Amino acid sequence: MVSQLALELGGNIAVLGYGLAAIGPGVGVGLIFAAVINGTARQPEAQNKLQSIAWIGFGVTEVLAIIGIALAFVFRNSGA
Repeated sequence: MVSQLALELGGNIAVLGYGLAAIGPGVGVGLIFAAVINGTARQPEAQNKLQSIAWIGFGVTEVLAIIGIALAFVFRNSGA
């Protein structure tokens, strides 16, 4: 039988893992929009095309954070 302390510790580690996993998408979103700003500064006529590609990249990057929080809840409740 698993002790209560082990279950609580496992849940806390899952939440800590999500916190660490959220760093990647945060950096990714920053890099995406930094590239759009840089590209728009170099070639202003390409702003609309760059902006639409950036929003697609933003969505794909944020999916990683959503998957991370879903897995944190799954792993947090899987020990019971």
